Amino acid sequence: MVEATRALPWHDSDTQPHDMEAFFDWLFDIVALPKVGLPAIFVVSLVSATLLPLGSEPAVFGYIKLNPHMFWPAVVVATLGNTAGGAIDWWLGYAAKLALVRYRKRRQEREHEQEHLEHRKHVRKPTKPKLDARYFHWMRRLGPPTLLLSWLPAIGDPLCTLAGWLRLPFWPSLVYMAIGKFLRYLAMTASLLWIPDSFWHNIAEMFRAWF
Repeated sequence: MVEATRALPWHDSDTQPHDMEAFFDWLFDIVALPKVGLPAIFVVSLVSATLLPLGSEPAVFGYIKLNPHMFWPAVVVATLGNTAGGAIDWWLGYAAKLALVRYRKRRQEREHEQEHLEHRKHVRKPTKPKLDARYFHWMRRLGPPTLLLSWLPAIGDPLCTLAGWLRLPFWPSLVYMAIGKFLRYLAMTASLLWIPDSFWHNIAEMFRAWF
């Protein structure tokens, strides 16, 4: 075990990771993936769709910049990976809410039993916990289409988790996630590729002048 730990390139003498980049270098080496390739694009896109602070757009853009003929495969693979990560977020939210509801249910039952100890035989058997009814109207009014916004930076991933927390239908939610994320990759990658580099240089110079 000690030798395996020392073999990890992202560990220093105190067994602390240097940074996220070193971790992913080690990860890709372990699973025998190329640092630039569709499998790597899928992995990075999946991880970036969780609550970890990692963006997949630079990897997708860099790959397509080196392989322009792979534009559509790269966008599709990135969309699949990012959507799979969004599905993980959905299930994390769902599991967290269900655990909370069950905890509250058990606590209420214990309190009820303590207050009516002599009538314990009349206490109804626990039923399947229901999620908060006050959210039902919100779910019917907005529903899975809100996940078209799952591509937004900072709030997109928590939005997927919130969808699971509110128990929005899983498969419709997944479809809307995929649509939003596909349009995000398509728009951002196309703009980076087809807008002249001078445009981005001018924007960078403008920000430097402001700050």
